[in-house]
Order: sequence, then structure tokens, then C-alpha cells
Amino acid sequence: MRKTIARRLVEAKQTIPHFYLTADCDAAPVVAFRAALNEIAGDEAKVSLNDLVIKASALALRRVPAANASFLGDRIREHGAVHIGVAVAIDDGLVTPVVRDADHKGVAAIARETRDLAARARARKLRPEEMTGSTFTVSNLGMYGIDHFQAIINPPEALILAVGAVRKQPVVLAGDALGVGQRMALTLSCDHRAVDGATGARWLAELIRILERPAALAL
Repeated sequence: MRKTIARRLVEAKQTIPHFYLTADCDAAPVVAFRAALNEIAGDEAKVSLNDLVIKASALALRRVPAANASFLGDRIREHGAVHIGVAVAIDDGLVTPVVRDADHKGVAAIARETRDLAARARARKLRPEEMTGSTFTVSNLGMYGIDHFQAIINPPEALILAVGAVRKQPVVLAGDALGVGQRMALTLSCDHRAVDGATGARWLAELIRILERPAALAL
């Protein structure tokens, strides 16, 4: 597994012209939205912040379809379906099971599916087809206390999102008053062959717009 990971990552860094876009999201609305959902759902149907990021990413890809693309040598393919790879750490490596058609699934369904995929990934019970076909990947290290990082693109995808921890920090409120806010760093790694800076920035802005107005996640 480590040999395969090493080969693919070296290939990705050597052949894909990466560039990176980072923006801070006001995480307070989506954190409150998650708490409200979990109060209703109960212990067996808990929703994680990552589940909400997956759903928000899928909706943003639907709204900015040029970002849901792959560079194929002589052409760029714009994918009609939105399949989200979810980076899962296991004992000796990293796997990315796929939530298919994530833009058409509700948050609860995504939460159940990601829990099942992650559990079977750690037990090494994933089928090969459950780890292929993604059009976009989410990698979240926030649960490890990481504020910000840059992820390596998983070809043939053109984008991967790196999600940092929700952190409390001073913020400027209405009327220039100071207060304590919750912020989350989102870093988008882009394949410049398929996605230009403006397209990547437009997608990242759409993602933040959804997370800061999380009622959209019910759509």
C-alpha cells in the first residue's frame, strides 16, 4: 500500500501543476446547524461536520460545473455526476472511498454512508469499485487539530479540498465591535490544466456561501 501511495503521489506532484486557494469560512452557522440536526437525530444518526462539508462541496460543484472536471491530455472532461472521494486514514496508509451522487443525497444519507465506508475501510473490507470513480475529494484533518494544510490532487480529479479545524479567534462584528468567532480554513488544490484561478475561486466562494447559510444543505 505504501508503495502504491508513494508512486501515485510522486506522479501527481510531478505531472500536475498544482496551485492553491485558501479562504476562511465563518463556521458558527454550520456548527450550530449540525448541533440542531444531532439534537433531533439521536445517537444512531449523528451527523459530522465533515458530512456537511461533503454535502456542501457537492452542491457547490453542481452550481459551478466547470470545477467538476478532469484533464484528459487532449481535452477537458466536465463530469455530469458528482462523486465525492472521502480521505480515510487507516493503520498503514490512506484510502478514499467514494460517496456517489452526493449532490442528490440528503445529509443523513451521506452521514450513514460515510460511517459505513470508513468502518469498512479500516477493516479492509471495501470493494475496489467503492474506491474508484470520484470526481472530487475532501480531506479533513481538523479532528487532529490541524488549522491549515495543502492536499495533493488525486488524479484524474482536478480539485481536492483540505479542511482545517474549527478555531475560535477574535473577529470584527457589526459596528466594528470585537467579538469571538469560529473560523475554519478551507484550502483548495487545483490542477491548472483543467481549472483556472477564477473558476477555483468561484467554486470556493460558493462553498463558503453554502456553509455560512447552511439551510441550503437541505436542498
